[in-house]
Amino acid sequence: KMGKRSRLRKKEHQNNSKPGGRDNRDNAGWGAGYADIIKENKLFEAYYRELGLVPEGEFDQFMEAMREPLPATIRITGYKSHAKEILHCLKNKYFKEIQEVEIDGQKIEAPQPLSWYPDELAWHTNMSRKILRKSPLLEKFHQFLVSETESGNISRQEAVSMIPPLLMKIEPHHKILDLCAAPGSKTAQLIEMLHSDMDVPFPEGFVIANDVDNKRCYLLVHQAKRLNSPCIMVVNHDASCIPRLQIDTENGQKGTLFYDRVLCDVPCSGDGTMRKNIDVWKKWTTSNSLHLHGLQIRIAVRGVEQLAVGGRMVYSTCSLNPIEDEAVIATLLEKSEGALELADASVDLPGLKWMPGVTKWKLMTKEGQWYKDWSEVPANRHTQIRPTMFPPTDTEKLANMKLERCMRILPHHQNTGGFFVAVLVKKAPMPWNRTFPKEQSSSSVPQPEDSPVEGWEGRVCVYSDSVLCSRPPPNKKMKRHGFKEDPFVFLTEDDPVFPPIESFYDLSPDFPKINVLTRTHEGKKRHLYMVSKELRNVMLNNSERMKVINTGVKVWSRNSDGEEFGCAFRLAQEGIYTLFPYIRSRMITVSVEDIKILLTQENPYLSKLEEDAHQQAKKIGMGSIVLKYQPDNSNPDGPQCPIELCGWRGKTSIRAFVPRNERFHYLRMLGVEVFREKQGQGPREEEEVKDEVKEGETENGNKDVSTKQELRGENQGDEHLKGDEREGGGEILTILTSFPLSGCTDVDHPP
Repeated sequence: KMGKRSRLRKKEHQNNSKPGGRDNRDNAGWGAGYADIIKENKLFEAYYRELGLVPEGEFDQFMEAMREPLPATIRITGYKSHAKEILHCLKNKYFKEIQEVEIDGQKIEAPQPLSWYPDELAWHTNMSRKILRKSPLLEKFHQFLVSETESGNISRQEAVSMIPPLLMKIEPHHKILDLCAAPGSKTAQLIEMLHSDMDVPFPEGFVIANDVDNKRCYLLVHQAKRLNSPCIMVVNHDASCIPRLQIDTENGQKGTLFYDRVLCDVPCSGDGTMRKNIDVWKKWTTSNSLHLHGLQIRIAVRGVEQLAVGGRMVYSTCSLNPIEDEAVIATLLEKSEGALELADASVDLPGLKWMPGVTKWKLMTKEGQWYKDWSEVPANRHTQIRPTMFPPTDTEKLANMKLERCMRILPHHQNTGGFFVAVLVKKAPMPWNRTFPKEQSSSSVPQPEDSPVEGWEGRVCVYSDSVLCSRPPPNKKMKRHGFKEDPFVFLTEDDPVFPPIESFYDLSPDFPKINVLTRTHEGKKRHLYMVSKELRNVMLNNSERMKVINTGVKVWSRNSDGEEFGCAFRLAQEGIYTLFPYIRSRMITVSVEDIKILLTQENPYLSKLEEDAHQQAKKIGMGSIVLKYQPDNSNPDGPQCPIELCGWRGKTSIRAFVPRNERFHYLRMLGVEVFREKQGQGPREEEEVKDEVKEGETENGNKDVSTKQELRGENQGDEHLKGDEREGGGEILTILTSFPLSGCTDVDHPP
């Protein structure tokens, strides 16, 4: 076992130290470890000094910043109406207390908001994991971050990683493709922006998030699931040849799906991540960029091919190297023959400091040999070095490209990682598609498949490993690597599962039954999920074209004993904000005090509720219910955002079915600070758990819920966790203090 563990640790270390790994870029570290690695690379220093990307007189500052640990950054999930409550909790509870903490005689520097991120929803701190463990108060802050991250209300994400989604200018009707999406921090931002109108449970737009690595797709699923959106689909394809998808158009014909927005965050050498991915210091060489350049172009070409006319594609890397940055953009612009142009994003993020893209650069081999132009490259280097790696030689063409509109973020300017981003707008169909009817800005217009264009080989270089081409691979049966996925089966409107559900919950007539799906062809349906109408359209038309890893949000779970009360399916907390607009019965309006009781007691008797909620509960039969809190304007200390919780009405008691971390989240919103203490779980505790379960069964007549975590409502939506994590590892919830919350004016609810 020890040998296996050691090998796993070694493999994990190797994976994390790959140049440009997006895990390293998106999930910012807390400045720990790697003390034994010398942060020096003479080749790196010589290369960037010679290129002159850093303003004159600042290079020493640049190198000094690269050697400093990267600040940890967090982002509050912007689309949830709870965001203002969380922000208030952070600023007025944790950040104020942190200012009073001293570690080893030094005061802790309080977190600061990122000046360029809207609405103070992103913050950075220089506290390391080591420091967080040195103070009980900081440990509480750390628990808060972990808990809110798991419940989807906070994301730990590197600052520069937050930039590309902001530049995409997402609107709720946009159809979005995220080409290289794992581990999913940017994907989460895209989902948030889709749901900016909180009153719409099903925005017209959607996000298709792709990654070539099957295992990393499950990281992506975990990130996306925290946001409980019916408008996200995770797929597993090579981004450079991701298939074109077909959809049914409004006039009943088949059409090709073109995306309004494409995020092209390509694999890169990752030299902008040296502040936290310390291994890059010893592994960096100019060869990394030369090897990746061709792949980056192929992915970017596939992105603009799938982009609708009028749409925006954001290209980004965490590399400062022009070979991976301006050289790729220049190639795209040149081959597009005017179909693409660089957008001026200089005013889109006020407060962000960045350097304009460069128009001159040269290339260096790992041996230190410099080449300024393709004509200087000897023939024996032609397989490694390509013409597209150099700036265009036509000065007029180069000027028209406006490469200065690219944005390079340098670490010493705002204490961040290094980053490159460019925004491309598609003005016309790509030249190799122009033999076909003109693409429209609407992404639902029928389009033919790509086709080879005569003379294309002469216009685009051939790389040693593959050919940059304008068409997807020929249609053939897709190879299914990785885990075998259960099928996605849409229910018909007359499916026998619906009548008892419609009757029990009194669903409104406009409930979209055709958007409901399950994951099995045979046997009893365990869970019911929902997707938006537009994603249903995509799925029904492309079952053979794409490998879907996950989609939809769970809305109901089977509870066989519920049949005797009228319905075999209970509501799932993950999907309550999607379902809530359609439910017209089995709803109890509760107060702040009611919610505190429901979230801190296992099976409180109905009489524990305040009189109003008690009377409502007495009129409702046993089974699944919705517990609804409406903001009270007369009580500014209470949360000013609606809260909807799933629950169960038993014979004499009532219970909330809410995952553990969401319980903590809602209690914090109500002004209750919670703290988890790790405790060993001995045999005596196990016996107590069994007694609790028996009590729950007899009181509520709900034998289907028969485990410790189900009794506590802790297992809903936690299927991806190991058993010990799911059950909480013997954690107990300690209520410490109550503190006032400000009244937020945002009374919308999350989807």
